[in-house]
Amino acid sequence: MTKRISKQYPDDFKQEAVALVLEQNYTIVQAAASLGITDKILYSWVSKHKKQAQGDTLSVDERTELMLLRKENKRLLMEREIPKKGQCLLCERNEVRYSFIKTLVSKYPISLACKVMQVSSSAYYVWLKRPGELITADTLELFRRAKALFKASRNSLGSRELAKALRKEGFSITRYRTIKLMARLKLVVTQRLAYKVTTKRKHSDSVADNLLNMNFNPVGPNQVWAGDVSYLKTGEGWLYLAVVMDLYSRRIVGWHISKRMTRGLVEKAFLKAYNLRKPPKGLVFHSDRGSQYTSKGYRRLLKQLDCRASMGDVGACWDNAVVERFFGSLKHDWLLKVPQPTRHHMCDDVAKYMKYYNVERLHSANADQSPIDFEISFRKVFGWS
Repeated sequence: MTKRISKQYPDDFKQEAVALVLEQNYTIVQAAASLGITDKILYSWVSKHKKQAQGDTLSVDERTELMLLRKENKRLLMEREIPKKGQCLLCERNEVRYSFIKTLVSKYPISLACKVMQVSSSAYYVWLKRPGELITADTLELFRRAKALFKASRNSLGSRELAKALRKEGFSITRYRTIKLMARLKLVVTQRLAYKVTTKRKHSDSVADNLLNMNFNPVGPNQVWAGDVSYLKTGEGWLYLAVVMDLYSRRIVGWHISKRMTRGLVEKAFLKAYNLRKPPKGLVFHSDRGSQYTSKGYRRLLKQLDCRASMGDVGACWDNAVVERFFGSLKHDWLLKVPQPTRHHMCDDVAKYMKYYNVERLHSANADQSPIDFEISFRKVFGWS
């Protein structure tokens, strides 16, 4: 049985046929016979034309526009019907969004779902063909520890330092794999620029010789200490931090914070270090030529404790580079990443960093050990106490 195919007539032909009836006073039967069409078809054309003239029906252009509007409205409704939880996944990696799109394909077009989730359709189809990745329990533990270590450093560990920290915890991982791991977990190092303010000595104060000469690696603990002062800005005003570092292990052995930058600030930091470590006679303490360190009172304190003063040259920051680097890490990697509204909050945050720095932060100068771990290894080998 052959399928009957209805004949299609162009719009111009229809308009001429209707004009015969309405303008030239042909009857429908006469006009249909002259055009070779049935009177039933012509009657429907005439009836439709009259309704359009009266505004009862839509024109071809209006009907086309209506269909487009309905199609657009349907698309917008489908976009709104996509569950709200899908919007929360826009910040997730593409694999999570692909999995969500897969749950929508039974109700929504894939192209629309991909558009709403801000991924390309081609990438989604490639993901469908890719075999699923099996993540082992060891890999999940690696991910967990990497995130925890990175967060503990306030987003400061680069790929090299993160790889060292993970290897310390027993993971076998290279730096290249750590770079890929950080990219996958979106671990991005952030730093803030710190301010730098310097102090000048009084010309009436004497200056000690430079006994260090940039030799930052003494052979044992409590042989060479270094110190400096830094400015800390809070919402309530300035604070001043003085530190004392044992250059052997890079450990901060003494520190003090005050609202005023006086000689007492550096003296209290040094006395805390001295009472904690009980260094032998002849300890070298290296600093810059700030007025607090060149003062007669501070020089007198070092002499009473049988310690020798050492000072770097004017304008040569590398003469005390290790302590300068510590202050850079303190500010860039820690303090400037969170608001510091009060002096009390700043003091607590500095104390947290001192603990993190001495106990957890790994140093390449210490064979990738923390300062305290490095001193413990020295104690085991040489019996130092």
